[in-house]
Amino acid sequence: MKVLDVVNNPQDLKKLNKEELSLLAKEIRQEIINTVSINGGHLASSLGVVELTIAMHYVFDSPYDKIVLDVGHQSYAHKILTGRKNKFKTIRTYNGLSGFPCRSESEHDAFGAGHSSTSISAALGFAVVRDIKNEDYKVVAVIGDGSMTGGLAFEGLQNSGHLKKNMLVILNDNEMFISQKVGAVAGYLAKLLTVGMARKVEEKVMKAVSRLHGFGSSFRKFIKRAKVILFPGMLFEEMGFTYIGPVQGHNINNLIAILENIKGIEGPVLLHVITKKGKGYVPAEKEPIKFHGVGKFDVKTGEVVKTNEATYTKVFSDTLIKLAHFDKKIVAITAAMPEGTGLDKFAKEFSNRYFDVGIAEGHAVTFAAALAAGGMKPVCAIYSTFIQRAIDNIIHDVALQNLPVTFVLDRAGLVGEDGGTHHGSFDLSYLNYIPNLVIMSPADENELQHMLKTALNSNKPCVIRYSREAGVGVKLDKFPCVLKIGKGAVAKEGRDICFLAIGSHVSTCLKAAQLLEKENINAFVVNMRFLKPLDVDIIKDVFSKTKKFVTIEENSLIGGFGESVKGVLFGTWAKVECIGLPDKFVEHGSVKVLRKKYGFTPEGVANKALKMFADEKN
Repeated sequence: MKVLDVVNNPQDLKKLNKEELSLLAKEIRQEIINTVSINGGHLASSLGVVELTIAMHYVFDSPYDKIVLDVGHQSYAHKILTGRKNKFKTIRTYNGLSGFPCRSESEHDAFGAGHSSTSISAALGFAVVRDIKNEDYKVVAVIGDGSMTGGLAFEGLQNSGHLKKNMLVILNDNEMFISQKVGAVAGYLAKLLTVGMARKVEEKVMKAVSRLHGFGSSFRKFIKRAKVILFPGMLFEEMGFTYIGPVQGHNINNLIAILENIKGIEGPVLLHVITKKGKGYVPAEKEPIKFHGVGKFDVKTGEVVKTNEATYTKVFSDTLIKLAHFDKKIVAITAAMPEGTGLDKFAKEFSNRYFDVGIAEGHAVTFAAALAAGGMKPVCAIYSTFIQRAIDNIIHDVALQNLPVTFVLDRAGLVGEDGGTHHGSFDLSYLNYIPNLVIMSPADENELQHMLKTALNSNKPCVIRYSREAGVGVKLDKFPCVLKIGKGAVAKEGRDICFLAIGSHVSTCLKAAQLLEKENINAFVVNMRFLKPLDVDIIKDVFSKTKKFVTIEENSLIGGFGESVKGVLFGTWAKVECIGLPDKFVEHGSVKVLRKKYGFTPEGVANKALKMFADEKN
């Protein structure tokens, strides 16, 4: 690491020559590949922006200049170049670096991000602050073509074009969504457009034709449209941006020259850069989707470490396909996460009944609502952390109209290394207050298939939430059956205390009950299944036998399952302790480490019960 060893901050880049900058890019790539192979992470996207990141930090002066990265999938090279290279091996590990931009981690992370399409709005905010304070720093937003499918990105573009603030938006097009071809002529013309002389000529021509009476306005429009025949940026030009590009994104020196020229352009500018996802690592170049968010893998072969355990995601995928063969009304929707939600297999089987709407969760929900209103059975599969962006659509378009949309929330609860932006910590709480919803969570993978069948047969808006983890390992019934909505089940009889669990922690409670047997404590374990409607009868029945309860949910304690149980038992002699997530954004780390810290282990549950007995004696 001869070059990387001497680069400790962005200022050190300016001391390097052309050859050293190219070598630095190779060394950064190798550092990213080696680290992600051990820790997992967003590999392909980070490899694709190495040269662009180097060029940005060479031209701009972070942290004085504000560089805002969208989502953060592409932040790894940025972290290495901004004083964190010695800690980079800790990325996504407990107490290590975050996998996303994080304001508390570094002054170079101008704005935190883990969800997409926020960068343009944030960059505009910095530009407005700069002008109010009469400061002179530059503002740069870097957004991927995938993030451009999000409506928030276009809201930011529209307002930026209207306010005409000096800011640069770099559209990183890795040809996954916007497949623009870049030839030598286009690249040359794009570079030419950024130099002062070319822009002055354009301004003089526009000023001259404005003096032509009668057809000056029409002629200006013609010139503007003639310009965009050569450059595919008409949309951005019409929104008030100066469009530059597309340009090749892996030539550092060319990028530096273009960025230097762009710095002097007044108003909002959009630079369209073409990069290759997975650049520099052949397995990732060949399979960029596979290496977008990847677990541990062998660097030499590119083989990802796999397990044979059946995940909830796989069981959902297989069950939906099975049900769709018998019911032609079933359609599936996702928001740019077909592989993550398991709908990629559904898409192959039923291409005309599958819809990937892009990073547009709100649209996905309203679209699903209309499908339901038209007589279909839409299944809207979106991660728990992303469905947060569509709360109004769930309330206004689905629940208020009582339309039978089935929401399948993968990655509910703790997701591990992606941390606070991705933990599904709040869905039970923010959905609990919405009328008409049926909310359920399976105790195991077999119950998941029954819940999916139940939801699709219910003619009600339903939510099924589950973990990204492997299932409990139970045998799957051959055919899914319909459960009675709002009814739980006693998983183990007892007498001394009752564990009320929703979701996969039913098995955790069963193991905790075994530990308590050693202390001569006999515990009930109840699989509640449904948060809404809550099985009040089963709670009251157990209350007639014991007055001690422990609830467990992998969700925020505020507004969730435990609070609902307390509401049922309010005014009685019951003592209720709740295990759940605290009122904070939970840090990143492995799911195993986090579950131990927050009490989601058999030992943690058993200790909570033992403390109740100890407190009673005292």
